Amino acid sequence: MAALGFLILFFGLLALGMPIFLVLGVSAAVLFFASGQPLIGEAQVIIDHLNSTTLMALPLFVMAAAFMRRGGVAQALVDLSSAWLGGIRGSLGLVTVVACTLFAAICGSSVATALAMGTILLPAMLERGYPRSFALGVIGASGTIGIVIPPSLALILYGIVAEQSVPRLFLAGILPGLLQAAAFFLWVLYDARRRRFPREEPLPLADRLRQTWRALPALAVPVVVMVGIYGGLVTVTEAAAISAVVSLLVSLFFYRGFALRETLSVVTDALRSAAVIMLIIACALAFGHWMTESGVPAELVHFTVSHGFAKWEFLLAINVLLLILGCFLEVTATLLLVLPILAPVLKPLGVDPVHFAIIFTHNMEIGLVHPPVGLNLFVLSTISTAPVGEVIRGILPFLILLLCVLGIITYVPPLTLWLPHVVFGGG
Repeated sequence: MAALGFLILFFGLLALGMPIFLVLGVSAAVLFFASGQPLIGEAQVIIDHLNSTTLMALPLFVMAAAFMRRGGVAQALVDLSSAWLGGIRGSLGLVTVVACTLFAAICGSSVATALAMGTILLPAMLERGYPRSFALGVIGASGTIGIVIPPSLALILYGIVAEQSVPRLFLAGILPGLLQAAAFFLWVLYDARRRRFPREEPLPLADRLRQTWRALPALAVPVVVMVGIYGGLVTVTEAAAISAVVSLLVSLFFYRGFALRETLSVVTDALRSAAVIMLIIACALAFGHWMTESGVPAELVHFTVSHGFAKWEFLLAINVLLLILGCFLEVTATLLLVLPILAPVLKPLGVDPVHFAIIFTHNMEIGLVHPPVGLNLFVLSTISTAPVGEVIRGILPFLILLLCVLGIITYVPPLTLWLPHVVFGGG
């Protein structure tokens, strides 16, 4: 009965449009009050968890993404992709998939990727006669790659909550992210031929090389981050700081996307976004602490083990649960709400936490484009003035592909674990 009351409260507050950090905070306060657990020391628990050097990487990567989005980097990546994909039917759709993958490897945010690429590519695709629903679908779906390709903000947060190595998680996300990009690429190739989408004129080799040269400063950002981390030169947090500095310099002096006097405005926007994330984390930590003290995770472990659930059954059930939650909650809230409950169950069932991280984040990808509350749906609806229903129609084929990729990621663990094992050993 108490659980039912909590669910009514939680989803009722969501339905009223209350910000997610307040939903989590109010729910946590009600739970502490109803259970009689003391609130003394709760603030210190939250501060102790927030006082994390790894967590500091999150606002720094958010700032790097803001510089990239405003600084002209997205346009350089689009031009690079167009230079090498010209001459293929539906090439602007293919450019979208490739450019989103490259931009995701720089900014780590799905919403930022969809916003940046949608602003540039949507008008171009509409001008060339592509159906608006298709253009919205390919941009929205390709934007989700940002949540799993490193440096992924969701994987950083997962590493903090589940106490896993963030560099190992980054490596685990590379092959699944590329698999998703390949699936989208092949679908666009097929759909373009079937519906006879426009074909862009191929560029001469000299122009291709010139566009490639122009894009090198943008591509330097993920290279610097990955070489720094896996070369043992810097920590993840230091790499995030370097990425923010390099992004700023590239945006100011190579692409001149904004003037020096506008830097403070970009920083302010980035800090506002980071502050929202940190507020959600703080409130979710309070909720997670109550959950831990209440013994719910221990009861879940006991229930799972005593009923003899097979590993594949557990993973199937969790996928269904996360897909349902993704209809109502955004990525950070879902991760912080569910992971503290599920993490203790993984080891008894023989589920690798690194493998589970990619399963989890891929579910969150689907949530970003899954009605009724997929955030990418509303971002694209806003920048295109198209009804959300039209965005959903365009996203449906890609949603089916995302579900297929989820099945492969879930039941083919080597796809996720091979690269971390090669670099770090184990398994």
